[in-house]
Amino acid sequence: VTQFASQEQGYRIIPVNPRHAVLLGEKSYASLADIEEPVDVVDVFRPAEETPEIARQAAALGSQVLWLQLGIESDEAAEVAFAAGMQVVMNRCMGQMHAKLGLGPGPIHGV
Repeated sequence: VTQFASQEQGYRIIPVNPRHAVLLGEKSYASLADIEEPVDVVDVFRPAEETPEIARQAAALGSQVLWLQLGIESDEAAEVAFAAGMQVVMNRCMGQMHAKLGLGPGPIHGV
């Protein structure tokens, strides 16, 4: 993936991936705990068993939404997020929902 349509629409994506220094033209962090600025939505592409810890880190960041991508569900992660006052979305593709709501196309895939 070289770019996301949401970036073209003014959304900033802060990638978290310990194997890359830069992704999508942005500095990539090793973990959520390393980010030193507000993050509104944490969009998760990890196995369900990893999501409770991700939810704890998202809560520590003060995130407003924990979004678990298509195929990912965790009651424990949802409980952690709800306890921190976050909204939770599970088993939904953000790109598909973005397009369905008329907010523009989903991800743009490239070389």
